[in-house]
Amino acid sequence: MREIWIALGVMALSVALFFTVQLSNKSPEATALDPTPTSTPAVVDTATPGSATPEPATPGPDSPSPSTEDTDLITTPSGLQYRDLVEGTGATPQAGQTVVVHYTGTLENGKKFDSSLDRNSPFQFRLGAGQVIKGWDEGLATMKVGGKRQLVIPPDLGYGNRAVGPIPAGSTLLFDVELLRIAP
Repeated sequence: MREIWIALGVMALSVALFFTVQLSNKSPEATALDPTPTSTPAVVDTATPGSATPEPATPGPDSPSPSTEDTDLITTPSGLQYRDLVEGTGATPQAGQTVVVHYTGTLENGKKFDSSLDRNSPFQFRLGAGQVIKGWDEGLATMKVGGKRQLVIPPDLGYGNRAVGPIPAGSTLLFDVELLRIAP
């Protein structure tokens, strides 16, 4: 009897998660959130920020190209690339803190798929808690409040081989992110 109740509970949870994912794909913030439930939080499985010094990227034939000037891109050990457009002067957020950001997300072909600026509604999430794609958790962990950064997120730090809303499977994602504040 216990196995039946467990199976029913798992089935009910699966149905609820399915509908949640379907509804979240229609919401404006769905592209910034990782709709796939996991048994453990999606966290960056590379060295902790600051433990390894990232080196400037050397563009190669497979390197994503958000602009013609890739010499100032930094590549982390995980494959995330970023460039600071404006270095912030405020605090650097710590894992577990809630950050408030404005962002615009585009595909490599330049097609915009989401923007908190267009909605005039900042987006917030708990850093390092797996509430967003891995590239966001890693990319914002070293920013300072007031900073603006371009992120080049490879598929394995984004949505992988899953299509999410207007984002095709296997997409490299480009984000312009501004860290507005750390929420109390």
